[in-house]
Amino acid sequence: MTDLDAHPEDSAALARAVDLLEAPSLTIQLANLVGTPIEWGVSRLPRGMQSKVHGLVRTALGKAVSMALKTMDDAPQRPASTRLHKAATAATGAVGGFFGMSALALELPVTTTLIMRAIADVARSEGCVLSDPEVQAACIEVFALGGNAPDDDAADSGYYASRSALAEVVRLTTKDLVGIAGQRAGERALTGAGSTQISTWLARLIDAAAARFGVVVTEKMAAQIVPVVGAASGAAINALFTHYYQNMARGHFIVRRLESRYGEAAVRQAYQALATRRRARVR
Repeated sequence: MTDLDAHPEDSAALARAVDLLEAPSLTIQLANLVGTPIEWGVSRLPRGMQSKVHGLVRTALGKAVSMALKTMDDAPQRPASTRLHKAATAATGAVGGFFGMSALALELPVTTTLIMRAIADVARSEGCVLSDPEVQAACIEVFALGGNAPDDDAADSGYYASRSALAEVVRLTTKDLVGIAGQRAGERALTGAGSTQISTWLARLIDAAAARFGVVVTEKMAAQIVPVVGAASGAAINALFTHYYQNMARGHFIVRRLESRYGEAAVRQAYQALATRRRARVR
């Protein structure tokens, strides 16, 4: 028996995290929502749209960090307002669904910022302090849990596989961020040179997350050009998008909390055992 097994409440929390993080991919959920394979829509996107989307995603994530993570109050354990954030992104999705791809440059930064706030809200409800640079990095990391980068191996799937793909940039980023936070301990906010360094290091992680988030944003655009999609379906797609990342965030921060208590190796081993049993159940 491991230390984790000796604490039923933590074992139950990990089982919940596995159910959230190993749920059907966003690609599958989008296809089920619109009733059409996403590949159909992707093949009909205008030439050059995918590269345009990836550029917009990188900019949108950068803005989301400054407009969401750095403006929310620190209130660890405050219950997350999940319905409020889904309603807000549904509203932006309705606009995007009505105006189509021409509204992407306006809708994407707003939607991404709202999803970032939803992720941070979940992190805060799990006891995280949002002014902690390591927590900010973990919030950005959630955006990488929704899709594979174009050069990923086809077998690279699952929560820990996604984390492994980002492991080096996350390790370097969080090490640097924690170092700065330690040097300036006792301050509520980091300013001046420290703030500039943090922005530079977070940019590394944003670049890595954008490669993966860009894939699912492209699929979202593809779903929205299915013939039956209009303003109402655009709202439903955005609500699904937000719900998915809220679930990824909940699972991610549960795992991180347990790792801080029991160690990454022990939690990963227990997670993989639960995930294997889950896959056998759902076949």
